[in-house]
Amino acid sequence: MEGLTGPILAWGADALRPWPWREVRDRWRILVSEVMLQQTQASRVAPKWRDFVAAYPTPAACAAAPLGEVLRRWQGLGYPRRCRNLHAAAREVVAHHGGEVPGTLAGLLALPGVGPYTARAVLAFADGAPVGVVDVNVARVLARTSGMAGGARALQARADALVPPDRAWEWNQAVMELGARVCTARAPRCGECPVARACAWRGRGPDPARASAHASRPQGRWEGSDRQARGRLMRALAGGPVRAGDLATAMGLGRARVRARRLADALVDEGLARRARGRYELP
Repeated sequence: MEGLTGPILAWGADALRPWPWREVRDRWRILVSEVMLQQTQASRVAPKWRDFVAAYPTPAACAAAPLGEVLRRWQGLGYPRRCRNLHAAAREVVAHHGGEVPGTLAGLLALPGVGPYTARAVLAFADGAPVGVVDVNVARVLARTSGMAGGARALQARADALVPPDRAWEWNQAVMELGARVCTARAPRCGECPVARACAWRGRGPDPARASAHASRPQGRWEGSDRQARGRLMRALAGGPVRAGDLATAMGLGRARVRARRLADALVDEGLARRARGRYELP
């Protein structure tokens, strides 16, 4: 895979979009951005990220706030488990790391909700550590340029081998941007790719990215799903308590009261809501 680094770095110098988290090198703010960006478009994340880090500029500020308050600020991003995990991670950082997000892979992986991708992203984007950050976009670039699919371990090894030790931030940002805007899952723009000549695939034959361990998989139908109903209830709870008898209405489930109660109780079990005096409310 020689011949990729220079052209991609040169392309990225002018191509990176001005997302606000690209202007900071603080581990906490980077961690918040990476958690928010999981399964959510960057354009939706940007205003929520600004609001969140303004309200909670440090792990200590987030840890000191009640989970219910933090969930209200999260509203609109979906996947509230991510918010719960981020809040738990902030408390863990305060309790065991002196209020500073760990700067080691092991320390980050020990935090609630932090997996291999997020841990490496924090190290690369906050500290410039020479580690490859492999999301679905990066995996697609790696699979296509090499002409080989691979499991997570093989893709991570390829990514790590390509990182210029002194330009880890620039490299990881550029290759992610390339995958997001040029080497896209559908209708890749190979004619605009800075490494088209070095690419083993070039849009011909079976797409090796489809067999990649990081290949994106479409989610189930949204309309009428449990995810949609849970999201509606979380929005309703952000405005105040909801009586048990009103759950189905708040979720848009009509008369499906048994289903509504089941979904609401699941939120309670996950620590995202609580029952009190016949009502459901944020914790």
